[in-house]
Amino acid sequence: MKILLMGLLAVTISGSAMANETSGEVGYERGSLGYDALLAGENNKALKQILASDVEMTDPAKLINLGVAYARVGQTAKAEAAFQAALDCRNHGDLELADGRIMNSRTAAALSLKNLQSRTAMR
Repeated sequence: MKILLMGLLAVTISGSAMANETSGEVGYERGSLGYDALLAGENNKALKQILASDVEMTDPAKLINLGVAYARVGQTAKAEAAFQAALDCRNHGDLELADGRIMNSRTAAALSLKNLQSRTAMR
């Protein structure tokens, strides 16, 4: 099961366009969600990719992965804001997670936020 440190790594919104066999970012331009960089533990690279991508900041997959990247580099407040934005996002739907599970983006964001807050409280 690939629950990555502070959150759930979103692969794609189910039903998105075409499959991209070279990346987990199905229906997105490669690198736009920072997926491969996050899997490789290249968190700063993932941050740069996610922030530079043309994917709207209202896309819950982008926001969740952004939150994961921020959490991994120790920017807890920014991670919390990204997860909260994904939770509050009017644009929501099902995500395929890195472990293959399908989950509503709001549920994934809520779990990521709860996980982050739990880890922060334990410090």
